[in-house]
Amino acid sequence: MAVDKPAGILVHSDGGGAATLTSWVAAWLAAAGVPATPQAVQRLDVQTAGVTLFSLATEFQPQLDALVAGHAMHKRYLAVVEGALPRDLSRIEAPIGRDRHDARRMRVSASGKPALTMVRTLCQRGGRSLVELELGTGRRHQIRVHLAHLGHPIVGDALYGRARGGGAGPSRPGLMLHAYQEEFTHPVTGEKISICAGWPQRFDAYFGEEDLGSASRG
Repeated sequence: MAVDKPAGILVHSDGGGAATLTSWVAAWLAAAGVPATPQAVQRLDVQTAGVTLFSLATEFQPQLDALVAGHAMHKRYLAVVEGALPRDLSRIEAPIGRDRHDARRMRVSASGKPALTMVRTLCQRGGRSLVELELGTGRRHQIRVHLAHLGHPIVGDALYGRARGGGAGPSRPGLMLHAYQEEFTHPVTGEKISICAGWPQRFDAYFGEEDLGSASRG
């Protein structure tokens, strides 16, 4: 089951009692009369929106977990970043570890774990870039850390970017990071599946859906 997660909601409970995407999905299934216990296949950061997959059959969860562990599930993200990201940049390879000075944050560190992010610049306008990203590894906050390390933090990033110390509001639209597409081979049927959440409307202040094809048009 695929859900278009809104920004600002946890996928799993953090013990604080707040509503979660998992509880929302469970309530929807119960109301629809579907006897299933949803389990998220992957997580998204609380401020990241977009495609989130849930397993409804516990007997198939090990196969899905194996796909995730083997990097056989390909999730593509869209982000609006500060500045003009070099158009010839295709890989960000820098190890990531915990920030010893702030438990909420991760950072690029020589003693961290290897981390790889693939990146493609789609369009540049108004001192910002629209980029497509795919994870080669799955470190916490990986995309946000890698882009901030290069000096091109994601617009609206209150933890790693120029919006640090603030949250979403009238002048702060929130984190401009969207998981817009997921592709994988179904572990039981062998069917190739592609799920797209579509263009995130909150990006409209910076770019439009037509800009997705800008890279191919040169």
